[in-house]
Amino acid sequence: MLALGSRPTRLLAALTLAPQVWSSFTTGAKQYDETIYEFRTYSLKSSKMNEFLENFKRNVHLRTSHSELVGYWSVEFGGRLNKAFHIWKYDNFAHRAAIRKALGRDTEWQGKFLIPNLPLIDKQESEITHLLSWCKLEKPPKEGIYEMVIFQMKPGGPLLWEEALKKAIHAYASQGYSKLIGVFHTDYGALDRVHVLWWYENADNRAAGRHRSHEDPRVVAAVQESVSYLVSQQNMLLIPTSFSPLK
Repeated sequence: MLALGSRPTRLLAALTLAPQVWSSFTTGAKQYDETIYEFRTYSLKSSKMNEFLENFKRNVHLRTSHSELVGYWSVEFGGRLNKAFHIWKYDNFAHRAAIRKALGRDTEWQGKFLIPNLPLIDKQESEITHLLSWCKLEKPPKEGIYEMVIFQMKPGGPLLWEEALKKAIHAYASQGYSKLIGVFHTDYGALDRVHVLWWYENADNRAAGRHRSHEDPRVVAAVQESVSYLVSQQNMLLIPTSFSPLK
């Protein structure tokens, strides 16, 4: 029998703990809420965007009878045009799997929307995300526009960069420069990616808020701390569709 603390015993213990250690470095604090948010992006063929959205508008009830639609937008600036972006909410991965299976059996949904629209889609992307533990999904005060800011953070997971990013986001939101809707961390897709969804009354309101924030020493200090963990950033201006729950 091996003595406690012997080299083989220590090696076995290290191998047993390794998956937990590396998982924590990748995902950060334990995800207590199993709720997942799927980000789906459809790149439509040129001149087919309106046809696609009108078809979805007519048949959206067939899809939302299966699971909750959080929001549906078209990309106005900051990315490829003719792009539709939408967020779906699921209780957990088992719930999503059950919904996808049910959609596969839903002949009305397939016949009225899926099959007619497949020729209009050039590319489809999907990411699975969680809300960061200190954030909940908010509602806008009224109709407006949205900005999705995508931060690609340094490898290491939330344990490395979450606190600094949280301070920067809270500094901006707490001063009223924008309305924070949600902060999402990618679980499947590009890792160490954070999506921050903001609401504004209009594009000029957004521009004015950013200008004021650049002169706010509290925001500047918080941002300077967080950017040391930043690899890249992309901003997209999103216009909610008429059938989007978030408007």
